[in-house]
Amino acid sequence: MAREHLDLAPIRRLAGTVRLPGSKSISNRVLLLAGLAHGETLVREVLESDDTGHMLTALAKLGVSCLHVGGRDYRVTGAEGTFPSKAADLFLGNAGTAVRPLTAVLAFSGGHYRVSGVPRMHERPIRDLVDALRDLGADVAYLEREGFPPLEIRPGVPRRQVAARVRGDVSSQYVTALLMALPLVGAGTITIDGDLVSKPYVEMTLELMRRFGVPATRTEWSSFTVPAARYESPGEIFVEGDASSASYFLAAGAISGLTSESAVRVEGVGRSSIQGDVRFTEVLERMGAIVRLGDNWIETTAPVGGKLRALDADLNHIPDAAMTVAVLALFADGPSTLRYIGSWRVKETDRLAAMATELRKLGAAVEEGADSLRVTPPAAFRAATIDTYDDHRMAMCFSLAALGGVPVRINDPECVRKTFPEYFTEFLRLAVPAR
Repeated sequence: MAREHLDLAPIRRLAGTVRLPGSKSISNRVLLLAGLAHGETLVREVLESDDTGHMLTALAKLGVSCLHVGGRDYRVTGAEGTFPSKAADLFLGNAGTAVRPLTAVLAFSGGHYRVSGVPRMHERPIRDLVDALRDLGADVAYLEREGFPPLEIRPGVPRRQVAARVRGDVSSQYVTALLMALPLVGAGTITIDGDLVSKPYVEMTLELMRRFGVPATRTEWSSFTVPAARYESPGEIFVEGDASSASYFLAAGAISGLTSESAVRVEGVGRSSIQGDVRFTEVLERMGAIVRLGDNWIETTAPVGGKLRALDADLNHIPDAAMTVAVLALFADGPSTLRYIGSWRVKETDRLAAMATELRKLGAAVEEGADSLRVTPPAAFRAATIDTYDDHRMAMCFSLAALGGVPVRINDPECVRKTFPEYFTEFLRLAVPAR
């Protein structure tokens, strides 16, 4: 039976080492690319979570063999650019990393498909991606509310000149989806209207496409060019540890790790990472934390004197890890301002509103802007019951509040299944109780 809540007693510090689960963003991109490629791909260290489970189930329904070969490894037999199944009803939960790319790929797969998810996914906008796909000749229809899933996809007639335009200020997943789909129609270009949010996630997509034999390029961040090339299996590919999940443990080390003996280390991600959220370490350093990096590990301890500095920062490039920064701000020496985080509003929940509400429960003063958050630390932490809004990152972020010396209740802790099912087990394993 799922737990309705988890009670965290006050925690003095975290100390030790945690091996990170695989990156959700990399796992789902790699599984889809392997499913489209020519040849077999051994995908190692796939994240075991709700979101990757939805992708694996969808690929199986589309006729792609994804054989579990032990541990967290899968052998994927590529469909060579066209899925064998030409009709499928795909339920994808609340997995944006599955819904957006699959919608684009299915639009050029010559079949009849239905894409749906949980109620929250049906509130997350997809109009800009659908408009771009329709401009390319795709036949995509809304089954309920205009501009939102669920969707019905029928065989379209791709344009001869493949030139897409898409807004960049809503979700970088629209650009990722178009990039991954364009090789299926030969080649093409994508022009970005406005400023592109979450650029590191698009850079990740480009790098993974290169590894699968499609060297797409960009001109600054205003346009992208995809060559006429088919996806080729690299034979074997490893999924990095999840940099967004690393942020919670690294933050805990910055709050409570006063000596090298009480440092927190994460393994599976480091200076060689292709994930943008590894730049969370730069924020920690700005706040005064001591950060050490290896190729495949990161370690943090608290600032000399133990107090984090407040900051005013543009966090557009690390939208997921920016949530951890919002909770870190509770432990700073003054008010902190997080800017250009408007993409939070179209995630698993309206994260700007949710974060403001829950931070206030702990005693913080919070000013919520259209795309910003200003957090003034509490004079004294208050015990609180944190609502998580069926959002895994809300649950993981607010576990850090127990380091404020108060008990914290996390409602619906099982929502972490989306990306890190063992999160609370690992968190409590490293936790040293307050006396």
